[in-house]
This record gives sequence, C-alpha cells and structure tokens, in this order.
Amino acid sequence: MIKRYLKTQVLKDIQKKMVFIGGPRQVGKTTFACELLGNSKNGYLNWDISENRESILKRELPNSKFWVFDEIHKYRKWRNYIKGLYDKKIPDQKILVTGSARLDYYRFGGDSLQGRYHYLRLFPLSVAELKIVTENDLNELLELGCFPEPFFSSSKIESKRWAREYRTRVIQEDIRTLEKISDITNIELLMIKLPEMVGSPLSINSIREDLQVSHKAVSDWINILERLYVIFRLPPFGTSRIRAVKKEQKHYHFDYTLVSDQALRFENLVALNLLKWVSYIEDTQGEDIELRYFRDIDGREVDFVIVKNKKPVTFIEVKWNDTEIGKGLKYLKQRFPECEAYQISAVGKKEYINQDGIIVLPAVKYLSKLI
Repeated sequence: MIKRYLKTQVLKDIQKKMVFIGGPRQVGKTTFACELLGNSKNGYLNWDISENRESILKRELPNSKFWVFDEIHKYRKWRNYIKGLYDKKIPDQKILVTGSARLDYYRFGGDSLQGRYHYLRLFPLSVAELKIVTENDLNELLELGCFPEPFFSSSKIESKRWAREYRTRVIQEDIRTLEKISDITNIELLMIKLPEMVGSPLSINSIREDLQVSHKAVSDWINILERLYVIFRLPPFGTSRIRAVKKEQKHYHFDYTLVSDQALRFENLVALNLLKWVSYIEDTQGEDIELRYFRDIDGREVDFVIVKNKKPVTFIEVKWNDTEIGKGLKYLKQRFPECEAYQISAVGKKEYINQDGIIVLPAVKYLSKLI
C-alpha cells in the first residue's frame, strides 16, 4: 500500500477544522480514511451501509475522537447535520467527510459551512505518486489505468472489466441517487460516446444531433458527469495578444482507459496528472491557478497551459514519439518568452532545449516532478 499524497495535509488541516475530501468513485477515499483511523476503524460511518445510516440518523455515533462520514452527501440534510455536529463537538473531536462527488455542489439548500472546513480533492494514481521513472512503468499505467484496483491487479482483462462495471455503478448508484434524471439510457449513451471526442473541442450541438435531444439536456448531463468526477473540462486560454478561441472547451476522463486511441489516451493521462498537481496547489496553498488549453482561429494549438493569477506560466505540448516542436508551442513561446515551455513524449528519447528556450524531454521525466 502506498502512502497517499494528501495524508500529511489532511492530518495538518483536521487539527483546526473539518476536512472534506471529494474525488472519483473508487479512487481510494475509503481506504485512505480507514488508514487515518488506524486498525480499529472505530469512527467510520458509510451512508451506503444500512446499519451505519441508521446510526447517523439516530445520532448514535461511535465513541471515537475521529469520525469519518463516507458518502453522507447522499443525505439531503447532510450539511445541517454536519454543521450541528461541528458546532457542538467536544474539544479535539475530528471530523472527516468523504464523497464521490463535488461536496461543495451538493448542498441541497442546507446551512452554510463557511469557515468550518477545508476541501481537498483526492485524484487517482499518478506518475509522481507511484514514483514511476521508466518508460515501461509509464506504459503499464497507461494500459491499466490510474485507479488503484485495476492498476494493482496488473491485468488488462481485469482493467477492462473494472471500467465497464464502473460506468454501471456511476449510473445506477450515483446519478440515480443525486440527480433527477429520467433519461438514463441517453446519459449512458453519452458516456459511451464521450471518449471518442477526447482531445478536441467539445461540440454540444454535435452530441445533441446524435442523441436527438435538446442542447440543454446534453449540457446538463455533461455538468452532472463533471460534478461526479467522471470527466473534467478545460477552458481555452486567450489574451489580447493572441487570436484564441474563447468558448469551446476540451474534456478528458478520470478513467482514461476508455479512450481507445493510444496517443489520445496518453494525452488524457498527462491532462489528469497536470490537473492533479494544479488542484493540489490550489487546495493546499490557496493559489489562483488553473489548467487550460490553447487554440486560435488560425488552427494553432498547444495541449495545456498552466495559468497562475490570470497569467500564463507554463505551456506543455504532448506527443507520442519524438517529432519536431509544435508550431503552436513556438508561437506561444515567442509571444510569452517569460513562460516555461515543454514538449514531452511518451516513448521519445530526445532531451534538449532549443534556441527559443523550449525544453524537449521524455514525459516520465516531466511528470515525475509533479505530485
């Protein structure tokens, strides 16, 4: 078992406030929470377990200095409940809330918890967290996926079975519970279709026409999938210095094994590793930082742009193999010479810096320095 990257931060934050941990289903939140509790696991309560749910509703809580409430966001009055516990808690009582959704969204009109908690996002396994340093190990992560169960199974077959079952559980257990969706069939079709569209600006109209539903319906369904940590979207980067597109977003999957094209799957892996690092900096240091992409009206593109305090700081172009430096990356580096610029590749061997200051290197060397 590896030490999850949030452990030190959680132990620090929970001394002062409640800690909320959100993240994809089966990312390891329960295992992580139980590890914090110790071998006895006394204090763990899961809303999905009927006996635990009854204890929560009756307020018959374990005699423990550390309470973990898992998936309690499925209880419509959960915020009022947690607020009451926190405001009346005895000294040194620690409260950890975990859930497979954006806990800051599923409020259901409850009382404000402002100032009472820190919110942290737990992401799947990454190159840095697994301490991957070789191309072969990177390829294994690419093939098996980044969720603990399929990755540690070391089996491609088990990975495929897990991915199929994962989609079913998201639909049957999460969407049905948290969202008022009647057209479950079409949202499942949407989940099947979206992996084919990774890496390109997401066209709501195109999906609407394929599914023969309204623009609003597709937009709402995509928002739901984002809230449940099934997908994530990146907005475009643009300033007055460049003629960038302004509205079209790109999307990626937390389970990137759904993406069949090898190069696009690798791009998705890099996107997730970058998002994990950016989110960690935002959650733990309070920085105004985000991940975007670049595309202009002349067709120039750069896969990822890290923006800090509304200004670009890093450009990253992703390739499968060694190739010439992308025109879009050269274009951005010329207009923002103060920014770092990288071109990274999955199986490429070249490592150098060109005359413009663009660094070319194997992806594993860049990703291993993140989180």
